[in-house]
This record gives sequence, structure tokens and C-alpha cells, in this order.
Amino acid sequence: MSGLIGRKIGMTSIFDANGKNMPCTVIEAGPCVVTQVRTKEADGYEALQLGFDDKKTATKAAQGHAKKAGSAVKRKVVEFQRFEEDYKLGDTITVEHFKEGEFVDVSGTSKGKGFQGVVKRHGFAGVGQATHGQHNRLRAPGSIGAASYPARVFKGMRMAGQMGNEKVKVQNLRVLKVVAEKNLLVVKGCIPGAKNAYVTIQK
Repeated sequence: MSGLIGRKIGMTSIFDANGKNMPCTVIEAGPCVVTQVRTKEADGYEALQLGFDDKKTATKAAQGHAKKAGSAVKRKVVEFQRFEEDYKLGDTITVEHFKEGEFVDVSGTSKGKGFQGVVKRHGFAGVGQATHGQHNRLRAPGSIGAASYPARVFKGMRMAGQMGNEKVKVQNLRVLKVVAEKNLLVVKGCIPGAKNAYVTIQK
């Protein structure tokens, strides 16, 4: 399963051949440098480690690791297993790795929304009508069912809590356009993360 590391630029819309307006996301995909080649003999598994986005300051260990590949220290490093093509240490992979019309999976970290209640986090309806003096129960979760038995809250109970800031993968997004000279990949639909957030694109 080959792929690339990229950065989310933002969303826009383009028209297809039939004049239909389609929402899409623009991703700066690559160029990525092969910073390490994992082998079964040395590591117990096969994978390619790719680096993206140059980093100005780094530790001596990171500098030595990048020096083996003959590249600058990278800010984002990701391993891809079952890579389709054979690449060597120091090779560069560009956005031309993808073709228009094929489908890709995009993974990223969703926007963190902090501590949220059940209405926003799980879509609870709330009371709806403030009758019988219920002045402060409009967005409350209500009873959660526990009493003397089982005397605890069941795992997985939908309650208020931390929302967002977790890894999300969106599958089967169609590649609408590849702009090789600017390292841009345009995919149909939306992807997780804020603007300028790192994402991984797999096919």
C-alpha cells in the first residue's frame, strides 16, 4: 500500500465535464524523501520510511539519520508498509505517484473541540421544551440508568467528554486533479484536520 505525506491546504470547488460543482480539498503532497528502508533481515518487517517538510533545528541523532539518506532533517516522518514500487535510500517521491481518477485513503488528526456535552458530542436532542419549571435541563443528558445495581457506569456510555483530536481516516476519495509543478493533489470531498495539518495519503 504505497502513499505520500502531505499538508492540507484548504477546501475549494471545481466543475466537472458535465458542469457539476464538486467540493474538493487541496493537499500539498510531497516531495517526500526515503529516509530509511526497513527489511526483514534487519527489522523483521518490510517498509519504507518517508520524510516530509524540512526542519531547521534538530538533534544530533536526527541529523545523523537524515545524513544517511543525503537529505535535510524532516519534520514529519511516516512508515508505509507493502509499498508497490521499489525505492532506495535517498530517493524522492513526488505527487506524480498518483493519477487522476484513482481512489485514495487520507488519514489525519481531527480538529480538537475540547470538553463537549452530549448534544454536540453525540447528537442528543435535549428536552426540547422547557415545561414544568425545567429551566436548566435543555441540554442535559438525563438519567444514565445506574442505581444500586450495577453501582457503576457501563463502559462506552455516551456522556460528555473530550471531543476531536483523534486519528481519522477517510476512505475512497477520488483524485480529481494532479498539479505536478506545484506538488498539489486535489481530492473530492473533505479530509480531517485543520489547515496546514499533516496528512498521509495511501492508495
